[in-house]
Amino acid sequence: MTSHLTRRHLLGIGALQTAAALGFTRIGLSAAAAAEPPAAQYAPAIVVGSGYGSAVAALRLGQAGVRTVVLEMGRLWDTPGPDGKVFPSTSAPDQRSMWFRTRTEAPLATFLWLDVVNRNISPYPGVLDRVNYGDMSVYVGRGVGGGSLVNGGMAPTPKRSYFTELLPRVDADEMYGTYYPRARQMLGVNDIDPSWFESTEWYRFARISRKHAQNTGLKTTFVPNVYDFEYMKREAAGTATRSALAGEVIYGNNHGKKSVDKTYLAAAIGTGNVTIETLQRVVAVRRDPAGGYVLTVRTSDLTGRVTQTRELGCKQLFLGAGSLGTTEILLRARETGTLPALNDQVGLGWGHNGNVMTARANHLWDTVGANQATMPALGIDDWDNASNPVFAEIAPLPMGIEHWISMYLAITKNPERGHFTYDAASDSARLQWTRDQNTPSVNAAKRLFDRVNRANFTIYRYDLFGENRAFADNFTYHPLGGCVLGNATDDYGRAKGYQGLYVVDGSLVPGSLGVNPFVTITALAERNMARILAEDPR
Repeated sequence: MTSHLTRRHLLGIGALQTAAALGFTRIGLSAAAAAEPPAAQYAPAIVVGSGYGSAVAALRLGQAGVRTVVLEMGRLWDTPGPDGKVFPSTSAPDQRSMWFRTRTEAPLATFLWLDVVNRNISPYPGVLDRVNYGDMSVYVGRGVGGGSLVNGGMAPTPKRSYFTELLPRVDADEMYGTYYPRARQMLGVNDIDPSWFESTEWYRFARISRKHAQNTGLKTTFVPNVYDFEYMKREAAGTATRSALAGEVIYGNNHGKKSVDKTYLAAAIGTGNVTIETLQRVVAVRRDPAGGYVLTVRTSDLTGRVTQTRELGCKQLFLGAGSLGTTEILLRARETGTLPALNDQVGLGWGHNGNVMTARANHLWDTVGANQATMPALGIDDWDNASNPVFAEIAPLPMGIEHWISMYLAITKNPERGHFTYDAASDSARLQWTRDQNTPSVNAAKRLFDRVNRANFTIYRYDLFGENRAFADNFTYHPLGGCVLGNATDDYGRAKGYQGLYVVDGSLVPGSLGVNPFVTITALAERNMARILAEDPR
């Protein structure tokens, strides 16, 4: 099995590299030839999106012998730019950084209240998008690999007790015994070497935050990652090209990170049954009277100009465009009458996983280091605090200078949920979420870090997030919900009201997980695909 999987990966990676080198928008083993084949108008299965859940669906369909087309609205990120790199660094963003923007929109707005973080850029289908909905903005990845291209790679599993509280109809024994281990193995999850962590300058920032947590009586825990920590050790030793140690993270990592284009998707292409088409946006879905589904798809070029609008048919449709994309596709279909039997639960149960960022100013003797790895490896785990559960990532802030800042992404237990409505004028889904709904998250983060500040005689930083705010609660990295499992779908992601229509991404999760969600999204997709392939006709 191992050698077969390795061979599939090699075949798939070769096809990805060839497609990138030749500028193809259609990627598969057949597309690795000298000429790109014409796009098919029908496929037995279509997967929309290429992030975690989509990648699982594509691989398992391909292994089952099902000819599958993956439609991705972003580009393939495998071609170096003028600087010889595929992705730009966080500190020197260019057009590759953001999705059709004239200026970057990083989580940090300022430093010392100065506008020195963001840069003017040329519009381009960049790797990171910030979708703005008034009181809440959502960061999403754009490209083959989706969010796996732009996240910090933290790969924890949620507390089992909280998982069963959120998804009581999902067999926890099965998830924790079979599907979480399967997902972790396929994703390449690994753990940092504790002895190296204790000695390297690159994680001094995390050790300082750990000391402050311990002074407060709080516990910390190492958090696994999909960044290859052995590669990172070679970066530090000067024997490998730097990526996590070169300030690369939110706009992509050039080395070391096992994003799903290098794992699941490469293996999927290697089956010979899966093709990925890039720069494809699904704008409508309808039922085919003869059975199956017909998708209206717009093809764009690198300027954003629509070059083609076409229809693609399939028997089985797997939606993995993320909490925002999948919900919008289904909500539009229900409200415009192309899939009128979708139930009233589509669009409900959205949450931001309780995300809040904050930062503290340390004493002069508590230096965090000018050199900081961009991959978090440690978190403050106070989730078992019944009155104030919080899991706080100890986040890096690599600026190449000593700044005495400790920064955190707090994940809180926020019971508030938003919902999406369809706006006919813009033909889009609009998130209904008010700033007041962030109050439980901000209060939880404040209670935790007020304790840390009191114990260490430190204060918050007010110069980083704009408007003199100590807590950034107006954006999220972890959008969840919109097509909640067991509500909008059955217990395995089958959309209620339609046969052969499936949801495979984070929109299945009801708004919160207590930790970074991508391992759970992957494991849940593995579980659901196993049942679908075993039971449903193809």
